[in-house]
Amino acid sequence: MGNPTYTYDTLSQSPFRGVRFCLPFPQVGSCHPDGRGYVPHISQDFEQWIVQDVPQAVHVATGNALGAPHCIAGLSMGGFGALRIGAKYPNRFAAFAGHSSITAVEQMALFVEEDLSAYRHDPDAQSVLATMLGQRESLRPFRFDCGVDDLLIEHNRALAHALREAGVSFEYAEHPGGHEWPYWQEHIAESFKFFDQVLRARRG
Repeated sequence: MGNPTYTYDTLSQSPFRGVRFCLPFPQVGSCHPDGRGYVPHISQDFEQWIVQDVPQAVHVATGNALGAPHCIAGLSMGGFGALRIGAKYPNRFAAFAGHSSITAVEQMALFVEEDLSAYRHDPDAQSVLATMLGQRESLRPFRFDCGVDDLLIEHNRALAHALREAGVSFEYAEHPGGHEWPYWQEHIAESFKFFDQVLRARRG
């Protein structure tokens, strides 16, 4: 997958001051600078990059054991990837979260110009709901949220409704705001709190 860049930083807001985290970005040229939802693409398998390469990079960057639990979160197209990958790989991720997430591949048309056929060669990577229902017996704790002025709000509401109807346990929240960085910067803390609770419960 080339030479990914790993930005390693420190959360500045309490109560997470001093908590270190890793932000991965695939370097695959100007055509796909953001990983396009971290799905199997006709040109690159971004899903496997996240599942295989990123945990190794976190191990190198932090010194944590390779078997240490990981959590995954994302926003917009990255939210699609985080929700779907977190559901698909319960042995890799202890919890997962999405913010303002795309919930199905066809919604990528709102953000990308290329033909969506590039994303359709893997029938198992098309829908968050389908992945979650297919893995419902092994789903790890997860949450997602969306701004009430976000262009994806109805898609997120539909996902939440379908999951409730299916009897799946999860957390969902709506907040003021749109599809924009101020919203994500404010509400990412909720996912970190959620992950902290999950990991503390795992440790007993």
